[in-house]
Amino acid sequence: MKKLIILLLAIAFILHSCDLEKNPYEDISVEELFSDPESIETATIGNYALLKGDKGYDGWVDDLHRISEYAGDNVSLSGGTTDHLFFLYNYQSIKTNFRVERFWRNSYKIAVGCNVIIEKIIEGESVETDQLLGENYYLRALTYFQMGNVFGRPYNQGPSNLSVPLKLTSDITDRPDRHTVEQVYTQVIKDLEKAASLMTINKGASFASKEAAYALLSRVYLYKEDNVKAEEYADKVIASGNYSLLSTAQFSKMNTLTPDQNDEAIFAVALSSDSDLLGGSDDWYTIGSFYANVEGKGWGEMYASRTYLDLIDKNPNDARKSFIEPQFTKDDNDDKTPAIYWVNDEYTYEFRNTSESGGTTTFKDNGTTYTLMSEIVDGKTVYYFNAPDGRQDVIKGFDLEKRNGHPKFYILKASLQENDIHMWSPMVSRLSEMYLNKAESLAKRNMDQLALDNINIIRKRAGIPIYTLADIPTDKTVLDIVLEERRLELAYEGHRRYDVYRNGRIMNRKYPGTHLNGTNAFLEIPSTSLRVVEFIPEQQIILQPSLIQND
Repeated sequence: MKKLIILLLAIAFILHSCDLEKNPYEDISVEELFSDPESIETATIGNYALLKGDKGYDGWVDDLHRISEYAGDNVSLSGGTTDHLFFLYNYQSIKTNFRVERFWRNSYKIAVGCNVIIEKIIEGESVETDQLLGENYYLRALTYFQMGNVFGRPYNQGPSNLSVPLKLTSDITDRPDRHTVEQVYTQVIKDLEKAASLMTINKGASFASKEAAYALLSRVYLYKEDNVKAEEYADKVIASGNYSLLSTAQFSKMNTLTPDQNDEAIFAVALSSDSDLLGGSDDWYTIGSFYANVEGKGWGEMYASRTYLDLIDKNPNDARKSFIEPQFTKDDNDDKTPAIYWVNDEYTYEFRNTSESGGTTTFKDNGTTYTLMSEIVDGKTVYYFNAPDGRQDVIKGFDLEKRNGHPKFYILKASLQENDIHMWSPMVSRLSEMYLNKAESLAKRNMDQLALDNINIIRKRAGIPIYTLADIPTDKTVLDIVLEERRLELAYEGHRRYDVYRNGRIMNRKYPGTHLNGTNAFLEIPSTSLRVVEFIPEQQIILQPSLIQND
């Protein structure tokens, strides 16, 4: 036990060197830390632990999720907050955002922790040590890839743009300046290829593996727009036979599964009820706690956006709707209140309670009674009424609980693992992404039918109709359809922000939410906007003035 404590303390000293501060970790010999395989494994587990933080809500993956997801179009915040996550959500970026700064620091803690092991482990001594070495190459690649997404512009906007410093040693005097986007991609690919060559043991989705490296390579090449390579590595994962899509019924409850219970999980940052969240106040600071209040625990202040709901509501039987839980108002008899609702021209919700009589639905507005009309459009019933200013399409359903006028559409994808209220193991790679990567790469090479074939694998599992080429609307391309499916499938897993901007699309946030508050609201964010990337933390530039700030 004494040896383990010394080891962990020494590694902690080493990792803190990435804060661009000097610490006396030299007092303990690094060589002593790796004198036996158990020490190597312990050090590697320490690097995994840095991904999730002390209790699963203050680590690297927590801040990455909020940076990645809150700036997308799948979420709607219902109020203000003093937490700096508000600036991630509304694009009013600040250089002192503590979440961005913590993500930067934690990233370099992980990278330096991996560097220590990479420097000290001799390749080829055993299968077990090679596996651990490969896992550290993977973790370093994952860290720099995601840092590059946060602080560097999309690859297709210029490989010579600045990204993040690549610190590839544990030397505290090694303080590199920012490398280019091209250099970061090159290093990430190099590390992942090395990782794949070393890892021969699959220890489950809680640990890196050869297939995890292949899966991330598929995404890296997709982001780089090397579509042939993106498909090649996706196929490697699929052909491995180690993963299978969950059944529709299982998928509907995917959020309750641990990574090792999920047959399509390739790699996830594994959290456990036994060791990570201790209950009580912890249930108020996790990723899931901001999306939902479950059994009285959680803030439940950020909901599914209207545009995401409109997309998923196109198919009422879509299994992915199971991750969205509307909070209906109920009367004394526990009955829901029939209502219609819509979003007005000022991007706020309008709700009206309805009455039924003789098969006719009516409602009152400002003393006037209106009759609800309907028609069939593309096989689906669309409801509307004739307002004074013309036709108003509406959603027919039930009244919902609201916060500041925003209906509560709770997001459960990040809650209820192991039936623990807000336990969740953030997913890095799962099999469905491989089919989506293939579909996108094929669509970009004008192989439309093959692209749809891969999309249809995902749609069939979701329990919704498959596409044929004849089904594609004239105002859309197959790539549009692929990106829509990617949005539906990977929602709340940290992809959407990057999927929009790397494809040169506009982030459309014309829907209700407090991102519209103030005089400088961002309703549409083009991929060329300065705020597509985060500022380099000001504290880091103070410590290292040679770092160049993002505009």
